[in-house]
Amino acid sequence: MTDPETPPRPLGPDSVAWRVGGDRRAILAGGAALLLQVAHPVVGAGVKEHSNFREEPWKRLDDTLQSLFSLIFAGDRALDEAARLRELHKTIKGVDRHGERYHALNPEAYWWVHATLFETMLRYKDMLGEQISEADQDRMYAEWRQLGRILGLRDRHMPDTLCAFHDYFAEVVENRLEDNDSVRDVLASLRLRDVPKPPVWFVPGVAWTLAKPLNREVLRLATAGLLPPRMREITGLKWTTGDEKRFRRLGKLIGLAGNRAPARLRLYKIAYEAKRTAGLL
Repeated sequence: MTDPETPPRPLGPDSVAWRVGGDRRAILAGGAALLLQVAHPVVGAGVKEHSNFREEPWKRLDDTLQSLFSLIFAGDRALDEAARLRELHKTIKGVDRHGERYHALNPEAYWWVHATLFETMLRYKDMLGEQISEADQDRMYAEWRQLGRILGLRDRHMPDTLCAFHDYFAEVVENRLEDNDSVRDVLASLRLRDVPKPPVWFVPGVAWTLAKPLNREVLRLATAGLLPPRMREITGLKWTTGDEKRFRRLGKLIGLAGNRAPARLRLYKIAYEAKRTAGLL
């Protein structure tokens, strides 16, 4: 076990997270990750009272990925990003809908947010037909715990092994998550109800307007398909055999399209520059 007083090391080019992370297509997994996060009572209460997600959903999704990829690819600057996140969350506190006091830096909730990103990344890579081997999943989970230490978590806050993590994740989904106002807000945004157009860098406004029905269906399939079945029940998202087939076809299409795109377009800037400098591209 790592000494909690020993400063954690940032990840490097030899990590699995470096190899598989940084892809812009990960934005499609953002809805599933956000739903899992806000269904936790502490996270849901904090988002409801302190977040502007409804006004700027695209920025919120992009900021989440930018922050994660800064932790993975920024080297020593990952420590600065972790410090920024902790400072940002210090003032997020209050009383939830059950009358319980909450704080965003509660280790249970803080780890849960980090854990959802790991679980969703595994599911998203599988969706694209880019399954991560069991051995690499083990390595990547150890790296995720390393990132957790950078975020200020202690070993006792995180399951020791990948197997223990899967048990932990299933237990939280089954017994801790709930439907709440923040879940409803995220679902409404994913259905593109009263949602502002994404910024031009994401998709041109005209293209967005013309393709809105298709965008809505892509978001629905990607989000519901990446969620555990129990989470679909909690959120009321219906899922059929036909949906599963369409989800798999969508994943294959996005996987093929992404693999043909130049790395400088497919990857977030921080990931592209880090991989290029390390000679991985």
